[in-house]
Amino acid sequence: MTDTPLRLLLDFDAFSQRDHHQPPAFLHRRDRKFALTCEQQGRTPNARLWLEHMARLSGPGADRSAGDKAIRLWRRINTGFVLVGGLLGILTMLGLLFYDGGQRINITAFLAFVMLQLLLALFTTVQSIAGWQPWRWLTKRLNRGSTSDTVHRLQPALMARASHLGGLSFATTGLLTLLVMVVVQDLAFGWSTTLNTAADRYHQLILWVSVPWHWVWPAAVPDLALVEATRFFRAGGQSNAVNPEQWGQWWPFVVALWGVWVLLPRLALSLFSALVIRGKARQLLNNHPAMHALMYRMETPTIDTGNEHNDAGDMPDTSTPTGLSPLPASNLILAWAGADKPELPQGLMGPDTQVFGAGGRATLAEDHRAIGHIAEALAGQPGGAVLVVTRSWEPPTGELQDFLETALETWPPHVVVHLVPLSPDPNQPPDDRQLRQWLRFAHRTGGDGIGVSILPGTPQDPYVIREQVL
Repeated sequence: MTDTPLRLLLDFDAFSQRDHHQPPAFLHRRDRKFALTCEQQGRTPNARLWLEHMARLSGPGADRSAGDKAIRLWRRINTGFVLVGGLLGILTMLGLLFYDGGQRINITAFLAFVMLQLLLALFTTVQSIAGWQPWRWLTKRLNRGSTSDTVHRLQPALMARASHLGGLSFATTGLLTLLVMVVVQDLAFGWSTTLNTAADRYHQLILWVSVPWHWVWPAAVPDLALVEATRFFRAGGQSNAVNPEQWGQWWPFVVALWGVWVLLPRLALSLFSALVIRGKARQLLNNHPAMHALMYRMETPTIDTGNEHNDAGDMPDTSTPTGLSPLPASNLILAWAGADKPELPQGLMGPDTQVFGAGGRATLAEDHRAIGHIAEALAGQPGGAVLVVTRSWEPPTGELQDFLETALETWPPHVVVHLVPLSPDPNQPPDDRQLRQWLRFAHRTGGDGIGVSILPGTPQDPYVIREQVL
């Protein structure tokens, strides 16, 4: 079902989007059962096995691959770039080789155009690595449906590959057109420039450009006599002193120039872009928010009482005298138990934000160091606040309570701590029941000194809003 890291990522992202509408209890039982089945079969559960399991659950009528839509879209984009690039390669080479018998085909113009192609190829690679998307308008126009954040992050690398494939097609058809024109016409090359350049200096430039192939194809390296004989001036008219055969002796150099400095870089960068896509797809899959939630569901046991009545929706008396508080502006963030992995939401980050880690795998000494560093930062911030980022689906622990009690004793008395529980998808609000447990924990631990906030822009829990009104 999944052959490449890209398809694996797209399939996983598509299934995770579907799971977003499923009840958490159902997802937990399903994935925990899958993990136990893998354990019985002696296999380690991973994304590929999980997708195959999901495909079996979906039945024979389901789509073969949930990521096929995105794959087909990018295949169409790649094909379009290849076709357009091939056509432009033919037209461009015909334009460069245009010869009406009155003037020579200028080698200097060829060199400038080849340099431009090389710079464009390098620029495309750099922009994809930097994540810049100058082609975003095109992808938005072609992909009219909603695009997930994962696919959005992968688009620079995918578009760079499409651009390199178009460039490779451009270079290939251009080279083929050049060879055909060499056979069917008597092309007359020469070199010309407005600058006061001597033939020997121009020959040095030709030798430098010819370095990659001078030992493989010596005939494609023009000698000084050819360079001296084939200089022309547009205002000078035709020169009858040069043997007409010498005008055509430049063609091996032009073929090698185009093949080495236009075709090969595009071929190498196309292969490199494929490697970048594979590596980025693996990275995005490992850091996918749904992957962390899936691993948690597979590792955490579920309790099945066998009672036909499902009381998962029956809420106990979870009322609390406190409600959500507005998220204060603060540049001090404490990520509890790795809650900043894979990354914190952009809404929490600012240019001066300092992020500290504690809890989880951190030692007790590291926890105390984090408390000390924050205390030093708070010394110059009267009325400061500290944001403690947690995972909403993990219950508050006694370790966190001890940590906060120690921190409140150490930090200045005016400091306010705000717990910020994050959902598996940071763009969505935490689940109602998960949010209530953090409200009860905050009230029990710190009273008015600890509040609970959610990210700005996420819908607030209606239950909590009602409590605030009351």
